[in-house]
Amino acid sequence: MTDLFEEVEEQLRSDRYRQFARTALPWLLGLAALALVATLGYWGWDSWKNKQIDQASEQYAEALESMANGDPAKARGLWATVSKSQAGGYKALSLMHLAAFAAEEKKTVEAVKLLDEAAKAAPDPIIGDAARLKSAFALLDTAPLAELEARLKPLMEDGRPYRVQAREALAFAKLNAGDLKAARSDFVLLSQSLDAPETVQSRAAAALGLIDSGSAKSVAAVVKAAAALPPPMTMDPAMLLPPGPQGQPQANPPQ
Repeated sequence: MTDLFEEVEEQLRSDRYRQFARTALPWLLGLAALALVATLGYWGWDSWKNKQIDQASEQYAEALESMANGDPAKARGLWATVSKSQAGGYKALSLMHLAAFAAEEKKTVEAVKLLDEAAKAAPDPIIGDAARLKSAFALLDTAPLAELEARLKPLMEDGRPYRVQAREALAFAKLNAGDLKAARSDFVLLSQSLDAPETVQSRAAAALGLIDSGSAKSVAAVVKAAAALPPPMTMDPAMLLPPGPQGQPQANPPQ
């Protein structure tokens, strides 16, 4: 009799297991299919992304070579192509080159627009803040002080790569706007700053000399000279990117 009860109980358990399997199996199969689709999708996206980066790397290197060989038109065309790619680092650098062409043609509005786009595309602050600083320098002797402050103050925060140069640019902007007291305070700080390059300290001392001698009318020339200087870079941004094909620098993946 005991054996009979055990056999019936075992049969009931088997029926419950089969029912559970019939209910759960479609869900398990669906989850497995979803995981497979996600894996294949990521693989496809990663392959496409790497292809974009490799292509941008080659075109960017070719543009640099064209400039070195005296063919700026070809370089400009290549940089225009790279500027439309999804390779964040190379896109940002190419937009900065295109902005330099626009600046040479006295198209300040276009140059600033390109630099702002470069800052958004940049994969890191080394490249992004360089573009932001260049845009501020492009506007240094034309934009209102409030606009320049909005552009430069974020670059002056601790840890930003060009905080000294941003402070210098803002000091020149204040000087140009006639706020001599605030400008002088900034230049004093720059001239005594231990982390300021010697060139920055020298320009700060020169500006202090202008202010203290009452030669404020010379400010416009000083500001234009400062704007003509390329914003200092700790190194070529392209060199911060991992190596690509044939040893060319490769951009970071787009963020």
